[in-house]
Amino acid sequence: MTKNGKGKPPDRIETIDVECLESAVDVLRALDYRQGGAFSRDAVHVVKTVSRLLHWGAVPGALRSRLLTVLADLHNLLGWTEFDIGRRIPAAIRFDRALDLAVEAGNDNLVANICYRLARLALHHDDVEGGLSHLRRGQAAAHRSGSRRARAILAVNEAWALAKAGDERAALVSLARAENQFERANTWRPALPWEAFFGTTDMAAMRGTVLTELAQTVTPRHSDEAIVRLRDATGRYGAEMSRSLALTLSMLAQNHALQGDFDEAVRTGTEAVDLARGLGSTRTKDRLAPLAALLRARTTDSGSRELLDRIDRYRAEPVP
Repeated sequence: MTKNGKGKPPDRIETIDVECLESAVDVLRALDYRQGGAFSRDAVHVVKTVSRLLHWGAVPGALRSRLLTVLADLHNLLGWTEFDIGRRIPAAIRFDRALDLAVEAGNDNLVANICYRLARLALHHDDVEGGLSHLRRGQAAAHRSGSRRARAILAVNEAWALAKAGDERAALVSLARAENQFERANTWRPALPWEAFFGTTDMAAMRGTVLTELAQTVTPRHSDEAIVRLRDATGRYGAEMSRSLALTLSMLAQNHALQGDFDEAVRTGTEAVDLARGLGSTRTKDRLAPLAALLRARTTDSGSRELLDRIDRYRAEPVP
């Protein structure tokens, strides 16, 4: 972008300028996946840059929608980082702003993704009805966008919401629908940045997540398959998805505890805590709560007591 002098507005915004901003968001997103929300606050500076560009009005019409999408995606990412460090209200404000911008940009795929993240925020705080409401809006946007990946993401998260509500039949129906959509993944168009995380590993992890929830709310018999799916996912997550790995390990340990296999629960739970300690995330702390409750009932076992103490101390630590 060219300037008329120091600190002056640019004469024009070009495609390469927008591409640079898009690349910056990709770097921040990768950092968030790898290290957690507390490490991605540099996105605020990029938000200010994009906002200034839009305010200056030097954006050609053909690039305005794309620049609005960058700004919406940034607010979407910042909302996710706020969520990840336990700031519910700021997260909701960021997501709402992202939604407004995505609508203005006419980007239904991004609208669907933001609705998915609003739903995850609601579900994390046990607001199942709120979560389902966001997911329904997201499903409508995903349908308009024609994105099968977005539809699969929303359907599998709907299954999780229904499992949290203890609606076993509806949860399994939604899960089957998501997996049916996912079977045709090889025909999908290339993933957009905000949805690129969702592949075969995440589908396996989400099936395990839904079954873990059903094991808690309906019957422990779902733990058998949950363990298989979650173990599959943990074997495929790399260092670039450390937070997802930590969350999945926590659920895997939880299922072993539900089955009464506390030796394996302690081994896996210890691995989860060790990994989570290096992440800037409160969600990894919150996801250990069900495991901690199961360990607390096992007070006669020294290994369980030791892991419970480690979990309690970790959960009491401030986010880095």
